[in-house]
Amino acid sequence: MLGRLGTRLGITVLKLLAILPYGFVARLGDGLGWLLYQVPSRRRRIVHINLRLCFPDWSDARREEVAGLHFRHAIRSYLERSVQWFGSAKKLEKLIELDSEVDLTDPDLPPTLFLGLHFVGIEAGSMFLNYSLHRPCGSLYQPMSNPELEAAAKAGRSRFGAEMVSRADSARVVLRWLRDRKPVMLGADMDYGARNSTFVPFFGIPTCTLTAVGRLAKVGRAQVVPFIGEVLPNYKGYRLKVFKPWENYPTGDDDVDARRMNAFLEEQIPKMPEQYYWVHKRFKTRPPGEPGFY
Repeated sequence: MLGRLGTRLGITVLKLLAILPYGFVARLGDGLGWLLYQVPSRRRRIVHINLRLCFPDWSDARREEVAGLHFRHAIRSYLERSVQWFGSAKKLEKLIELDSEVDLTDPDLPPTLFLGLHFVGIEAGSMFLNYSLHRPCGSLYQPMSNPELEAAAKAGRSRFGAEMVSRADSARVVLRWLRDRKPVMLGADMDYGARNSTFVPFFGIPTCTLTAVGRLAKVGRAQVVPFIGEVLPNYKGYRLKVFKPWENYPTGDDDVDARRMNAFLEEQIPKMPEQYYWVHKRFKTRPPGEPGFY
């Protein structure tokens, strides 16, 4: 009962925050993130482990700086679900600038997998991509343990015409969408376990990486278009960056195709390292015989 009441209270707070100016909500989240970073926690420890693994040449001071900034971004992103899930389309239009190398309104857009990369602005980026397509699209989501929060998230994420399908039930549905030339949004740069994954380098570390993107692109004869939601400085909102389709992809080799995503991330993360989702256990699943990092 307390769990349900807490969830309902949290959703109510998000709805109220959606009424307030974005700058106020962003600053509130930033301050809360700074405060929580001062308290030793499991998530803070995960951030430091990830940064140490990926950037061994950084000084301790540099890692500490990026870790603190990332924690502020991560906590802030949760509060900003308010405007993303419950704010008006007009408000989102004012907050998000579009930088796309693909004509999202092209009526002849070929079958396309839009690959969302897990920077802290992925929620805003995904929703505005859906909005900018001006047509229904499909979107995959990871089920949550809290059914009421999941229902609120699905409702918010689907309000511009996205059809939401659980990742676990997605393969046949995604192929049907692609046959119907329905754009599909999905994320793959997280550790979902060894099933349907392979171990390929990510910043030099063998990393459990999904093979689904290449396989779906091959069977669905789809182009893969990565996108990033970037948080702009000075509480100005977001930039949705849509890149050109990957050339010569997929190759049909699971390892080569999975490595393509990780290599792309290795190019993008150094541009704004504080915004990649380091609070996630990216290296949780290890190759057989290797000890864990966390």
